[in-house]
Amino acid sequence: MFHKLTFVLILLFSTALVSAQNSNVMVMEIRSDIDPRMSRYVELALEHAEDIDADYVIVDMDTYGGIVTDAKDIVERIMSFEKPVWVFINNDAASAGALISIACDSIYMAPGANIGAATVVTADGVAAPDKYQSYMRSTMRSIAEEKGRDPQIAEAMVDQSIEIDSVTKEGQVITFSTSEAIQYGFCEAKVNSIEELLARNGIEDYDLTNFELSSTEKVISIFLNPVISGILILVIIGGIWFELQTPGVGFPIAAAILAAILYFVPYYLNGLAENWEIIAFFIGVSLIAVEVFVIPGFGVAGILGITLTIGSLVLVMINNDNFDFSLVPFANILSAVMVVFAGMLGSVGIFIVAGAKLSTTRAFSRFTLTDTMDREAGYTSNFKKESLLGKPGTAYTILRPSGKVMIDGKIYDAYTRGEFINKDQKVIVTSEEGTSLKVKLEE
Repeated sequence: MFHKLTFVLILLFSTALVSAQNSNVMVMEIRSDIDPRMSRYVELALEHAEDIDADYVIVDMDTYGGIVTDAKDIVERIMSFEKPVWVFINNDAASAGALISIACDSIYMAPGANIGAATVVTADGVAAPDKYQSYMRSTMRSIAEEKGRDPQIAEAMVDQSIEIDSVTKEGQVITFSTSEAIQYGFCEAKVNSIEELLARNGIEDYDLTNFELSSTEKVISIFLNPVISGILILVIIGGIWFELQTPGVGFPIAAAILAAILYFVPYYLNGLAENWEIIAFFIGVSLIAVEVFVIPGFGVAGILGITLTIGSLVLVMINNDNFDFSLVPFANILSAVMVVFAGMLGSVGIFIVAGAKLSTTRAFSRFTLTDTMDREAGYTSNFKKESLLGKPGTAYTILRPSGKVMIDGKIYDAYTRGEFINKDQKVIVTSEEGTSLKVKLEE
């Protein structure tokens, strides 16, 4: 009897303890364009949710969409997450945002919110070629099926040619309001806040965590700023060029390597820099070095090296799909090209302006010979035992303006201030400059 009573008490105590534990809820925000940076953000957010053992993840959604491939990466991460992922559409979930929302386990929408309009468009806002539409239709359909939603409606959010009785007419892509999304199974309920969403699901005792990027990730995002990228390119190009001009110095190439790391790593972590783009950069630099040190003149290797180096710096900043730029905004391409060339022109400007000053610095004097042997310090190249200043002589050859003169039976190199002196004319020494004499006609 005692053992049974003990067991019951332990069971009741354990039940009370479990019920007293708060649910762990993590919120991540998707409130900007879907791009590699957002994909990186979601990846880190879900990793953090696993680290804190979150019971629920809520996506706070307000986006007009973005890049389809990055949205697909986000969808795969959400669908592979083991705990429930709910989305709260507080305003818009358009295009790629609709795709991500449908991939979540439950969809909740604020009053006046919208979901849909998932047609893929090009950089100038027109519909992309059918291969992109087909990819998006297939993705929307398969995800809707997986989440128990109407796949035909999901597909009609992409394809305006699909007509669904009492839902949409041909020539229109579906965009649902909150009430329409509830009616057709693309929204569980209308809620005004995340707190109301949780209350609706019976979650009253919870610890809410808003995910934020770490300081390191924030620093990385700073280096994605085009201005910072331009400065790094300036250091990269300038360091490589200076090292090629003065091999063995060390400092310029070290600065270039550090700048290259700070340039490539942030873009690589955010999914913009591909392995082949980084490899192309180092191949380009190697070809330039070969052209300078091995192959005489300037030819194919140098041109190819410059092309690969500049091209890789530009491509790293653009989210192209194997040279397919149809979905890349022209403004992004123009910005990348301008940043790279601004960095290059800045390097040239720095060499022109600061090159002369560099040779006078203390650091530069440690590895270069900068001392001059002035006459005031006692140095001279004059080999004559006695001064010839003021001595008369005769032009041994024509001086135009340089030639030879004879003084006291000896022949010396001489020159004038610019005038011509014929042979045998009388001259007088006005200055001694090294091994030559400066002379003029004797008056």
